[in-house]
Amino acid sequence: MTMKKVLVADALSATGVERLKAIAEVDVKTGLKPEELVAIVGNYDALLVRSQTQVTADVIKAGKKLQVIGRAGVGVDNIDIKAATEAGIIVVNAPTGNTISAAEHTMALMLSMARHIPRANSCLKGGVWERGKFLGTELRGKTLGIIGLGNIGSEVAKRARAFEMKVIGYDPFVSAERAKNMQIELASLERIYKEADFITLHVPLTAQTKNMVGAKELAMMKPTARIINAARGGLIDEDALVAAVNAKKLAGAAIDVFIKEPCTDNVCFAAENIVVTPHLGASTIEAQDLATSDVVDQVIDIFNGAPARYAVNAPFFAIEALPVINPFLKVANTVGKLLSQLAEGQMTAVNIKYSGEISGYDTRALKALVLGGILEQISEERVNMVNADIVAARRGMNITEQKESACDNYASVITVEAVTTEGSTTVAGTITRGETHVVRIDQYYLDIVPTGGYFLFADHRDRPGLIGAVGSITGKYDVNVSYMHLSRLKPRGQALMILALDEALPDAGMKQIRALEGVQTVKLVKI
Repeated sequence: MTMKKVLVADALSATGVERLKAIAEVDVKTGLKPEELVAIVGNYDALLVRSQTQVTADVIKAGKKLQVIGRAGVGVDNIDIKAATEAGIIVVNAPTGNTISAAEHTMALMLSMARHIPRANSCLKGGVWERGKFLGTELRGKTLGIIGLGNIGSEVAKRARAFEMKVIGYDPFVSAERAKNMQIELASLERIYKEADFITLHVPLTAQTKNMVGAKELAMMKPTARIINAARGGLIDEDALVAAVNAKKLAGAAIDVFIKEPCTDNVCFAAENIVVTPHLGASTIEAQDLATSDVVDQVIDIFNGAPARYAVNAPFFAIEALPVINPFLKVANTVGKLLSQLAEGQMTAVNIKYSGEISGYDTRALKALVLGGILEQISEERVNMVNADIVAARRGMNITEQKESACDNYASVITVEAVTTEGSTTVAGTITRGETHVVRIDQYYLDIVPTGGYFLFADHRDRPGLIGAVGSITGKYDVNVSYMHLSRLKPRGQALMILALDEALPDAGMKQIRALEGVQTVKLVKI
């Protein structure tokens, strides 16, 4: 089996990269120009980056083989998520790996501003002992306003409380009870701007948050206030910030992230009371190891056909759901593949029913894999759990889902019906003894294990000698039958014969089986 190929385009933890080399060919090529990346990315199955490499639509278009793009960090604003989704490429990140590192850097920036550490260091190393110029302020008793109370914001709050600060926070997606548990008083943005002595931002860069702190917001702040941005460049209007600091309408700022990175020339650099660092929020040994490890684990999972823990553009799996849902991922995809090959006519609708234990869980991933299995047989686009819904919608397919807790004979079953211009076809599958089993096709109840290879399905009238006649034809063409299954509605009535074949039966053999007395339809499928 050919090993997967992975391109590491930014500097990642050597430990994580070495682990990846155990299962894939890994090329580390950092500092690539956009045109250089476009030229080579088509050779790789996975692309791993940090914040420097821009994974644009052009890069994604050129990445014909890409299965996954991994961002060893929280933000994915350097990746064109829409283009990746439309191309069927899973994007994963490491949202928790740098949490502590970023929170600690935020506190370091806060202390640096409060005690003028960078300027004092520079002054003393320049040969000047000048204590009076650097009179600082304590954090104790000050009000910290946190905008964004996610992983990092909440860790900053925890550390601020240790400094005996009063913490107020803004986040429309955090409940009052959760904020109370974190000992944070929820407040409006306007109140934070007006009351806080220190303000720190911990939100992603979106159309809504771009320049969320501009001249108007800065004018609301106290002249003694200080602001920190260790989240994303573009959250603060840099020109307005510098103007406010230079006019002493703001005591200072600390900026770790910039609109364009890397940068060695920025309007903030010339302002005496603005502390700057080159995007160091996640730059600790521990954070890099954790972030790289998280991304590498997910790449390995995806290569092995398992779900990614932190997929940005694919259904999220709760930890408690994995033992139940994970085994049915292959079932869902297999049912979809089989259905698409058995159904005839223009497909207009797909009805998916989850019965038994799986009905109590989030089944979005199962839905996506059913559709992926169906559509990959008929679409020139690469279809997987990421973009299956998009492709189905483009094709005007109506998708419905149904859940029922009751399930006869099995713990859980996925049943999928395809409605076409020629009628409908139904396939159901489950897990038995750790293997995928197909247990129903239309009105026939059966039990086959689609372990790969070819299957011949013959819908016929049950009669003596038919099985032998079919066996003679497969033998004539030197096609081995590994096993056979027969399901019939009644003796000498309608029946379905299924042959598992080691190789494909030639068209001439298929034609001869169709010509046998009592045979209505014959189909050869590959799973």
